[in-house]
Amino acid sequence: MIAPRTYETARRARPAAHAAPEGGARRLRRSRGCGIALAVLVGLGATCTNAQAAAQRVEVPSGQEVTLHEVLIDDAPGARWVRFRFVAPRIGEAGARAAAGADMDHLCAQFALPYLDDQGIEAARIVISLAERPVPFGQAAPDTTQLFEQYRPEDGACIWDGF
Repeated sequence: MIAPRTYETARRARPAAHAAPEGGARRLRRSRGCGIALAVLVGLGATCTNAQAAAQRVEVPSGQEVTLHEVLIDDAPGARWVRFRFVAPRIGEAGARAAAGADMDHLCAQFALPYLDDQGIEAARIVISLAERPVPFGQAAPDTTQLFEQYRPEDGACIWDGF
């Protein structure tokens, strides 16, 4: 049986929405399970913790190595934002950076949407981020390349919604 999902959300005192709210969003402590989307995409079993899922590689069109680092849920901007944070060690290279847009579109449509559906999570916005190395959410890391894209889930598709 799949364990029930539990997660914490970030709260902010100020009403303005930022990509990284002060104090940050809270990581899913234990996900309901990887379900069909993660099992198909990354070959996991019936259940997993967020940390276990994070260790799995995710295929992207560019072929670069991408692994899920964490999934964060943030209700603070006034609507639910779900942030999918991936590590892509080569993202700082010119060729990989050029292909990042297509990779991020793919991650939203082929990874994030099925994940949200499987977990029963409704999101107003999906943020896909790629970073050279894991960086704590909300912390500056000027020595690390990080790319972000924002999407609106609409009619089963990811609609790019630039910051």
